[in-house]
Amino acid sequence: MSSIRNACLAALAALFCLAAPGVAQELTALAHVRPSDTTAKATPGGGVELVLALDRPVPWRVFTLDAPPRLVLDFSELDWSGLSPETIRARGLGEISMGRFRPGWSRMVVALDAPLAIASAAMTTTDGGAVVTLRLDPTDPESFAARAGAPPSALFALPEPVRDLPPAMPRQRGDRPLRVMLDPGHGGIDPGAERAGLREADLMLTFARELADVLRRSGMEVHLTREADAFVPLEARQSLARAAGADVFISLHADALAEGRARGATVYTLSESASDAASALLAERHDRADLLAGLDLSNHDDVVADVLMDLARLETQPRSERLADAIVAALGRSIGNLHKRPRGHAHFSVLKAPDIPSVLIELGFLSDPRDRERLADPSWRRRAAEAIGEALAEWALIDAAEASLVRK
Repeated sequence: MSSIRNACLAALAALFCLAAPGVAQELTALAHVRPSDTTAKATPGGGVELVLALDRPVPWRVFTLDAPPRLVLDFSELDWSGLSPETIRARGLGEISMGRFRPGWSRMVVALDAPLAIASAAMTTTDGGAVVTLRLDPTDPESFAARAGAPPSALFALPEPVRDLPPAMPRQRGDRPLRVMLDPGHGGIDPGAERAGLREADLMLTFARELADVLRRSGMEVHLTREADAFVPLEARQSLARAAGADVFISLHADALAEGRARGATVYTLSESASDAASALLAERHDRADLLAGLDLSNHDDVVADVLMDLARLETQPRSERLADAIVAALGRSIGNLHKRPRGHAHFSVLKAPDIPSVLIELGFLSDPRDRERLADPSWRRRAAEAIGEALAEWALIDAAEASLVRK
């Protein structure tokens, strides 16, 4: 089995270069949006006019993406504070997201109900700052798709370090500290679930830091996919884990369901089919993050690579399953606040690394008042972190013993 895994990963290395971007992201607020002067309105013929008022001019660009149709605006150092998506609703415009996107840049992504072409786009300076005016006119799907795509730009082509996929990492055998990659879900332009003043991205970053402290005190080596309120694409999170030589990948979430009732912790492993309808809905919500951030995901899949990765998972997936079972058992003993189905399976993109045992933990649901209270309680989070630490330690011992048997 190990030889199959190594051969698959070697083949993948020949197919791909995986990005491992730095995620430190601090805005210096060079410009601020002026909410009172920012508007959107429908125009005759089914178009839209969008006006964004800023307190000073900054470098910017605009483009469209297809599948689904989206309008994307990038600005250098723009603070969106005070601007609500509801204030710029107009016929033809769908969901709107705004926030930090990458170091030094902010982004607005507007879902389009139908294809709308950029008829005109201009920034004009005023005594009070600057105004960006966009005119969008209806177009046919074929024309929209032909013109969609992020344009090359010296200002925005910020290169990220790229590493070839390294040789298959030696499986941990207990002769060194366990390397753990913690993945606080969402961040930056993607805040995740929001309820009663709580943001999933903030809560999970706080919990990831607390969990990291617990794991480090037990002798483990811990890395985080993000250390601040920064956006990290889903597959880049896997690349960061691989670059760190992680033995295990744990993604942390606390979602919300618009319909139905759900509460308690759930631990997920990867599966092509979801274990229930709620799990499928959560996977769809998580995987929409890259779309909402305005990433171009066209030509994203590779059939050969998928087959090779599936072969590599023949060894990794059972290890992921055992880790998930251990975490559920430990959380049950420590906090007791488990979902009625605490072990789930779903097609989460963030769990697709073929060479690293990976699990996704939904600590609770922000849509449930009792879960919100627990998630905001440092004492409850400490018990949850300690339980996950115990589960990891137990799993690592068994996994190391199995690795020795496989080697023999």
